[in-house]
Amino acid sequence: MAKISTNISIDADVKKQAQELFADLGLDLSTAINIYLKKAILEQGIPFDVTREVPNSVTAKAIADSEKRDDVYGPFDSIEALMESLNA
Repeated sequence: MAKISTNISIDADVKKQAQELFADLGLDLSTAINIYLKKAILEQGIPFDVTREVPNSVTAKAIADSEKRDDVYGPFDSIEALMESLNA
């Protein structure tokens, strides 16, 4: 397979830390990036979870409401009562 050069911008400290890590694993940065790209192609996406560390505004409000017991429904005496509330 033919090799080509590609230029990417990386934070200097991130690059240094990555090079140290990969060297401990017996890899150079180029090999590590190729492993990442091949894994992304295999999985047809980013090969790890990409998530926000904080909940979005809707979830944050729901959490705050539940902690204050505001805008919280229930308890329910039966499944039917719960379903009736959910479908209202």
